[in-house]
Amino acid sequence: MVKKVQYNKELASLTFEDLQARIKEDSLRLKKLQFAHAISPLENPASIRNLRKDIARLKTAFQKKALA
Repeated sequence: MVKKVQYNKELASLTFEDLQARIKEDSLRLKKLQFAHAISPLENPASIRNLRKDIARLKTAFQKKALA
């Protein structure tokens, strides 16, 4: 729980451009993980779920900045 709170505070301090870059970067990383998982199972498949949630948090922070 503490990790999420710190992560959200970190996202709030990022600029609009930084958020865009992190979304692109993490989306690319997610695609690579999904591809690797399709070829051979990952040691920790929960990492895909965690990365998806992080991307959703990034998009939410991005949307808040866009509306502000």
